[in-house]
Amino acid sequence: MNRKTLRTIALRNFALVVTLGAAWQAQAQGAQTLYPTMAPLDQYLMADRNAEITLARSAAPDSISRDAEILVLGRHGFETAVKGKNGFVCMVQRSWTAGLDENNPEFWNPKQRSPICLNPPGARSYLPHTIKKTELALAGRSKAQMFDDLKTAFDAKELPALEPGAMGYMLSKQQYLSDRAGRWHPHLMFFVPQTDTSTWGANLEDSPIFGFKDAHEHLTVFFVPVGQWSDGTAAPMDEK
Repeated sequence: MNRKTLRTIALRNFALVVTLGAAWQAQAQGAQTLYPTMAPLDQYLMADRNAEITLARSAAPDSISRDAEILVLGRHGFETAVKGKNGFVCMVQRSWTAGLDENNPEFWNPKQRSPICLNPPGARSYLPHTIKKTELALAGRSKAQMFDDLKTAFDAKELPALEPGAMGYMLSKQQYLSDRAGRWHPHLMFFVPQTDTSTWGANLEDSPIFGFKDAHEHLTVFFVPVGQWSDGTAAPMDEK
């Protein structure tokens, strides 16, 4: 399979991944919402705490994740399960931690499991977004109410500005990003203040970088697919 064909496949799959938030906007118009409201909380929780710790660590190579702080989802929000030593924080994101896009048909999908390991700048400045959204979700707020609450939080400067270099590893072979895209591809995520994606050359022909603006969270996210999972095994670009 040639490079152009591989890129076409990657682009198509990229548009299906719910964690890419606003990438759904063009394709999800009129799509059936299979998950219109939040499911019972137990469906989002993992009964085996150790399994969640292992899944969270699988987001990055062992050289990074073994000394990272590990968060797990409890009934009242994310909790520290393992203290870290290197400033990284690993966790398993749930569906509502995706970009707050009105057209995301899987916003409340209880099956989603998206392990991520945030570097120190990401843990300090992007993680609070995830913590805030989780608090709102567990408080029973609707998607529309979450939009409003996040806007209020940003306007009141309750959430920190993104730090330079904020990024995350999403290299878990066990990740489940959406019903349609499955685990997609291992990739790196870079979080920056809102900017034109073209400044990174993102979304252009033959560019390896994808990007989207998330107006609700006042940021732009860039995704760079990579060729191997966190355990070192190969991840061909034509693999779903």
